[in-house]
Amino acid sequence: MSANGSTVSQLLWQDLGCSGWKQDLEGAVYHLANCFLLLGFMGGSGVYGCFYLFGFLATGYVCCVMWGWFDACGLDIVLWSFLLATACLLQLAHLVYRLRKNSLPEEFELLYKTLCLPLQVPLQVYKEIVHCCEEQVFTLATEQTYAVEGETPIKRLSLLLSGRVRVSQDGQFLHYIFPYQFMDSPEWESLQPSEEGVFQVTLTAETACSYISWPRKSLHLLLTKERYISRLFSALLGYDISEKLYALNDKLFAKFGLRFDIRLPSLYHVLGPAAPETGPESEKDGDEVREAAMPTSAQLTPPRSPLPAATGPPAPAARARMSRPDSGILGEDSASLVLEDFEEVSGSESFMDYRSDGEYMR
Repeated sequence: MSANGSTVSQLLWQDLGCSGWKQDLEGAVYHLANCFLLLGFMGGSGVYGCFYLFGFLATGYVCCVMWGWFDACGLDIVLWSFLLATACLLQLAHLVYRLRKNSLPEEFELLYKTLCLPLQVPLQVYKEIVHCCEEQVFTLATEQTYAVEGETPIKRLSLLLSGRVRVSQDGQFLHYIFPYQFMDSPEWESLQPSEEGVFQVTLTAETACSYISWPRKSLHLLLTKERYISRLFSALLGYDISEKLYALNDKLFAKFGLRFDIRLPSLYHVLGPAAPETGPESEKDGDEVREAAMPTSAQLTPPRSPLPAATGPPAPAARARMSRPDSGILGEDSASLVLEDFEEVSGSESFMDYRSDGEYMR
């Protein structure tokens, strides 16, 4: 122990090899270099923290090179400082390269901020989704069709980025598709991964449109492999389909001033096209029913014969069928068949006797 203590004391108190301390201080470049080094070592983590760290370190080592060249006149100081400054600059170049490599096009950046960022989707997960569509943006000219009813196969899932798309069936307008809505979400959900089918509606661009598409097989493989992405698409597609159903529900409301519920029985068929050959016949039948229900002048004249001795309860008067609004004023669409469908229900009560569809259901 005594030998070790003497060795330590010799190291502490022996001559350090300095023949004499300088009376003057180093130049301003030396102190500036150390200030930059101090600021650099105070940098944080992350990408921007690395930029801060290596930026100040590179500046500090460059100042050390200048100090060693002009003041210290030491070749070793110059060489080591130069190597350290070069390493910091190379690290900065590598960070810039990684940022440019991982950056997304402007359309996909805006899509992430609009659709995925509110749902707190990680950026790395979003990049996997974008990589599945190969970062390609497609365009549609005005009046160009995206899908034709009964002809276009269902082989992809598309999301509209800009413009407006019109959805129709047999030439009859159904609803619009607006930016950041799926263009074929009902078709996607209607088929299993192993099934094939064709579009039941026609999608036409009303304005210049841009959209992205995921190939059906590639997207199914991604959803099978990544459970989080599968749940994300399930939520997005479910919300998109519900928006389309509510758009159809609002279309029915515009005809009669009554908000029909798409969940009511016998209302599902009005979402499709009306048969043109049955239109005039139904109107003719309606006119005959109304003429039979309206009392004539002979029926309004009181009878002259004496009343019988025993009379039963009076028979209920025939209910006049309410006329449909003029199709030339309100426009002809599938919602015009709703009233006739409910009036054909057996019984004396009619759908129009109720103030709401909920009261009719009860």
